[in-house]
Amino acid sequence: MKSPLMIALTASLLTLSPALAGGAQAQAPAASNAASQPVGEQFRMRVVTTGLQMPWELTAGPDGRLWVTERLGKQVVRVDPQTGRKQVAVTIPDALAGGQHQGVLGMALHPDLLKGQGRDWVYVAYTYGTENDAKKRIVRYTFNPATGTLGSRVTVIENLPAGTDHNAGRLKIGPDGKLYFTMGDLGHNQFANYAKPITAQVLPTAAEIQARNWVNYTGKTLRLNLDGSIPGDNPSLNGVVSHVYTVGHRNPQGLDFSSRGVLYSSEQGPNSDDEINVLLSGRNYGWPNVVGYQDNQSYVYGNWSAAPDVAKLKWEPYTIPASVPQTRETDFSAPNLTDALMSFWVVPNSHNFTDTPIENTNLYRPTPALSSLEVYESSGIPGWKTSLLVTSLKYGAVYRVPVMPSGASTRGEALKILPTDNRYRDTAVSSDGRTIYVITDSAGQMLGQQNIRVTEMANPGAILAFTYQGR
Repeated sequence: MKSPLMIALTASLLTLSPALAGGAQAQAPAASNAASQPVGEQFRMRVVTTGLQMPWELTAGPDGRLWVTERLGKQVVRVDPQTGRKQVAVTIPDALAGGQHQGVLGMALHPDLLKGQGRDWVYVAYTYGTENDAKKRIVRYTFNPATGTLGSRVTVIENLPAGTDHNAGRLKIGPDGKLYFTMGDLGHNQFANYAKPITAQVLPTAAEIQARNWVNYTGKTLRLNLDGSIPGDNPSLNGVVSHVYTVGHRNPQGLDFSSRGVLYSSEQGPNSDDEINVLLSGRNYGWPNVVGYQDNQSYVYGNWSAAPDVAKLKWEPYTIPASVPQTRETDFSAPNLTDALMSFWVVPNSHNFTDTPIENTNLYRPTPALSSLEVYESSGIPGWKTSLLVTSLKYGAVYRVPVMPSGASTRGEALKILPTDNRYRDTAVSSDGRTIYVITDSAGQMLGQQNIRVTEMANPGAILAFTYQGR
């Protein structure tokens, strides 16, 4: 395993220290010291539209519109980026909208959309069923450019496991023409779900696949043919070929391909160590046994569901009772176990997670709550080419992470940019690369730019456009 990257917040940027060659431990950023690059100096911000009901996915379409899924609105809308005019492309009445991560989620536009090839297809993922028996489904619609609407619905796959939390649900079409879909761990082993086991390391069996039982797809990245079938070249894991492409994920809400075919993902950690990963076929990314790097720093896996007295226990985020089995990160081994490309942020074992304002300790954990990832490869903004843009729910900002074109390692620095007092959910980039569009949650809380708890967002349920003003 490679040595951990040290990430330290200094003024407006996170600097990757050359001292890491010696395996130095990373320091968590102090949110109170986090300065932001002023939007007005290089970027002009404008509000494109408002009134979106918990938007989840934002995609720039070949029709010149911004396509948005509304998690709680149960619909897909198309937005004119100049006027802000919204048009409902489709409403999905059978979507189960609720919880933290239920409703209409990921969306992928077919690469041949509006190219006259007869494949004007749009893929949408959503939760359905009941609160106590939730599932996920991926459907395909056909776009009618004359009416601007979606119809001719076809089910691609259904009965995928879902829950009240950590449904993930990002959807992309790869350069290989396959669908890639992220599956979270459903929020097990914490909060109200603390007695439910995490199955991110449990592989599907041949009998389950034969029966089309996808119960053990949680905590995985899936790879599907466009008709929902299993690609023959998917990895064989424990002797079984299934839809599973990668294993060991917590809540992967970011997914995107580079032009070279590198597949990047971002996912949220528990109390620390949000991750950026390069996803490779058949690899294991460690959750719940490992978060971030396999370094035994600030994390042990407490398996609450395995405690003999679990029904009598009260879940706590920082205290693990003696009856709960615990393992260190280095106690875990698995075929193809792979380190994170970057961790936001590694903290030492001495870090005091409880030494925070009591109004909401979750906000003061050393994680930005990464909610999406986009590969930026344009020359529209000088110095940005070959970067990852990852959004933060907690800090109301985009983090720009320079990467090597091969995806092999990070380089340079990761900048906190485009800050406002909003929860950022996803991004899209204009065709000239000079405007970054951001969608914001319509409700919630975050740490504002003055490092105080904010419960009234500056621009709830909106699309914000940040346009570069330089030359």
